[in-house]
Amino acid sequence: MIKQLTPDIRDYELLDTGSGEKLERFGRYVVRRPEPQAIWRKSLDDREWLRADASFLRDSKSEERGEWKLRPEMPSRWSVEYRYKAMQLRMRLALTSFKHVGIFPEQAANWNFIYDSISELRERGIERPKVLNLFAYTGGATLAACAAGADTTHVDSVKQVVTWARENMEQSGLDGVRWIVEDATKFVEREVRRGNKYHGIILDPPAYGRGANGEKWVLEDDICHMLECCAKLLADKDAFLVFNLYSMGLSSMLARTAVHQAFGVPKAEQMGELYFSDRSKKEIPFGTYYRFTR
Repeated sequence: MIKQLTPDIRDYELLDTGSGEKLERFGRYVVRRPEPQAIWRKSLDDREWLRADASFLRDSKSEERGEWKLRPEMPSRWSVEYRYKAMQLRMRLALTSFKHVGIFPEQAANWNFIYDSISELRERGIERPKVLNLFAYTGGATLAACAAGADTTHVDSVKQVVTWARENMEQSGLDGVRWIVEDATKFVEREVRRGNKYHGIILDPPAYGRGANGEKWVLEDDICHMLECCAKLLADKDAFLVFNLYSMGLSSMLARTAVHQAFGVPKAEQMGELYFSDRSKKEIPFGTYYRFTR
């Protein structure tokens, strides 16, 4: 089933997009960041954009890095909340040199799926479903799994990011996550050798990345091996997979084809784009997703 998803988040709003930028509200604060997919014109007056509390300025020598221009009242850190059913998450945000703020709000649509999938597994009698979150960043999906009652393992190669995720867990009043600072490929290869199994796997790979010891990750080169390893780790039944792609030009149909090759055809699947609409109803996708249950 192809389905476009946009989550409802009280602490997030896409205010405007255009001319290669996006204007967003995270909690009380408005942030202005580059957005290469916003190929149309802005709708709001320039004065609205100039009122942003934080504006990201690209480094002329780097396509990825930059610095932030802040208004005097803008803090270096602040928090936002997300609620769904009995799940109440609280996550710390900060302004990074890579233009990120510590949360991808479109992923809340997957957090709901993760929470519901684990809740259903528990209703079937699996008291503590085992869930593995790879390339887990600051842990939104980890928190959703933990809040639903899963035995959750969080893997990311950047120690500072894992520390950030742990702080989010503590702010959310949760506990018990297993934290792993390691290259994701090395971790899953070792888990395969150990014969471990999981009821849920969340796979959120970047286009490019580096492992904890400098291991190189290139999505197009490495994703098939990763999916094959994950296929050996996922339980044969009472299981789910969430797979995200952020690379421009890679569709959810491509994700489905790669997953089918590694896992076979599942019982039920969904795929599509994760998107938001700004105040002028301009819709922009922030990533593609593919997920299944079996």
